[in-house]
Amino acid sequence: MNDAADVFQPLQADDPPVVAGYRLAARLGAGGMGRVYLSHTAGGRPVAIKVVRPELADDPDFRRRFGREIKAARRVRGAYTAELIDADADGTPPWLATLYVPGPSLAEAVHRRGPLPAPAVLWLMAGVAEALAAIHAAGIVHRDLKPSNVLLAADGPRVIDFGISLAADLTAYTATGAAVGTPQFMAPEQAVAGEITPATDIFALGQTAAFAALGEPLYGNGPSATVLYRIVHSEPDLSRLPEPLRPLLARCLAADPAHRATLTEVVEWCRRELGPQADAGGGPAVWRDITGPQATIPEPVPDPGTALTRPLNTPARTEPLIAPVRATVPAALEPRGSRRRRIAVRTAAGVTAGVLLITGLVWQARQNTDDTRDRDTASSSTPDPTRSGRSAGSSAKGADAADAAAGNSTEEGASPSPTESGPPRAHAYPQQRLDEDNSLYIHADKPGTRDDRKGDIRLTCKEIGCALESDSSHMVQMFGDPGTTFDECRLLLGGAKGDEFRDWTLTSAAAGTEYCVKHPSGDIALLVIQLKSTAMWDTPGMSSLYVDMTVWPAA
Repeated sequence: MNDAADVFQPLQADDPPVVAGYRLAARLGAGGMGRVYLSHTAGGRPVAIKVVRPELADDPDFRRRFGREIKAARRVRGAYTAELIDADADGTPPWLATLYVPGPSLAEAVHRRGPLPAPAVLWLMAGVAEALAAIHAAGIVHRDLKPSNVLLAADGPRVIDFGISLAADLTAYTATGAAVGTPQFMAPEQAVAGEITPATDIFALGQTAAFAALGEPLYGNGPSATVLYRIVHSEPDLSRLPEPLRPLLARCLAADPAHRATLTEVVEWCRRELGPQADAGGGPAVWRDITGPQATIPEPVPDPGTALTRPLNTPARTEPLIAPVRATVPAALEPRGSRRRRIAVRTAAGVTAGVLLITGLVWQARQNTDDTRDRDTASSSTPDPTRSGRSAGSSAKGADAADAAAGNSTEEGASPSPTESGPPRAHAYPQQRLDEDNSLYIHADKPGTRDDRKGDIRLTCKEIGCALESDSSHMVQMFGDPGTTFDECRLLLGGAKGDEFRDWTLTSAAAGTEYCVKHPSGDIALLVIQLKSTAMWDTPGMSSLYVDMTVWPAA
C-alpha cells in the first residue's frame, strides 16, 4: 500500500469515463464478474464501481438474479462489510457501487508479507464471522468467500462481493469461460453442486483463515479437478497450522455442514484465545502493522460542465441511497417491465439466437472435412489417449489428477488405472445439436443425438432456466483451464452413485464450458459447449446447444 500506482491504475482506452453519472478516477482491478473502478459520490466520498462484463449483461437470467441480489444486499449493514450504496441491474451495462475500502486484499497482503501471525488470524476470523452474520441476516449466502474478497482496512477486515455471488452462479462458468468461484476455497457440497447453506460460508471462512496462517491454500494448488477431489474426499492436514487455530479450523472444515461451528461460536472462540487483547481493542494495531501506510486516494474527477444522462433505454433506479450528480430522465421515457419492452427484448433475443444458430451451421459446413479427419485420427491406433480430441490441456494436468487418485485402485468397484494398461481409445463426435425434443446418446452403437428423449443426456428448460439432465448417467462440470483429460473425468466421477450428479444447470455456461459424463456401462464422455442458445428458455422450443463430444468406451 506504499505506492498508489500499485492500487490505482490509470483508465485505459476501453474504459468508460462515466458509469451512470459516476465519473471514474482510476481502475482498481478486474475479476470474473467485470471491472472495478474508483469514483466518488457527489459529497466526495470514495466508492468502488463494479461494471458487469458485457457477456454476462446479455444474459436475461443473470440480470434477474443480479436484481434480486442487489435488493437483498441493500439490507446488509455490518461493521465488517463494504456497504452497497447504489446499483442498477437494468443498466447498460449493469453495475453496482460500494463504499471504497482503503486497504489491500488478504491475498495481496499475504503475497507481500507472508503468513500472518496467529493473533492476526484470530482477529481476521472474528471480523469476517461478524460480516458473514450480517450477510446471512439479510438472507444471502456469500458463496465466494476467499482471500481476494476480504479487504484489510486499518481498523479491520471488510468482506466484499456478497451482493453478486448468487447472480454469478459460482458453480458455473461465466460467459467468458472462466470460473467465478475459486476451487481452492469451495466447500465439499459446493464442489459437487449440492445444497448451498450458510454453513457453506463457514467452510470457506476456515479455508480463508488457513490461507492467512499458511500463506497458501490449505488443500494445495494444482489442477482444479485434483483440488476439488481433495476437498470432497480427504481430511485437511491441520498439523502445519499454529496450535491455537487447529481446534477452531477443524470445526469450520467439518465435511458435514451440520457439524460445522456457528458464527457465534467462531467469534467467542477467537475472543477467548485473544484474551485481554480482545477487551483492550488491540485489533487496529494489528491491521496497521499488516497493511502499512495507506496510498493517497485520487481526487474526484471534475465535472466538465456537461450534464450526462443515462441511455434512454435504461430504466431509472428507484430509491438510490447516495445519488451522484447527474441529470435525470423523466419516468415516462423509461417504463419498467412494460409489455412493449418485454416484446422488444424477446424479439432481439430471438434474432440473436437465430444469427448464432446460422453461424454455427455455416461453421459446421466449413469444418466437415476437418471434422472427418479428426474422427479418423481419434479412431486410429496412435492418438494421445489422455486428450479430449478437442482441447489442448497439458499432459501434466492428467498426471496430477492420476496422482490424486493413487491408492484408490484397490477399492471395491474401482476402475483399473489408465496409466497401467493405457486409457481407452478416444472417439470424437463434433457439433452435436441438443434441443428440447431430442437427446444425446453416449453408450450406443453410434453415439450422438437421436430424435427422441430416451437418450443418456437431455436438455431440459423449466421455470428457472435450462439444465442438462440424465436418468442413467452422472455428470460434473469442470473448472479451471480447458483441456480436461480422461484421467480427470474418471477421477471426479469414480465415486458417483445413486441420484448424485444427475443434472447440471446451464445458467452461466458458455462456449468452452466442459462437462464430464459417466455412463453405467463405464463409458466416459467429455462435452464441450460450442454454441449456447437458452436466452428464451421460457419459450418452448427456443433453446438449444451445440456440443463437441469425445467418448472413451469402457475397456
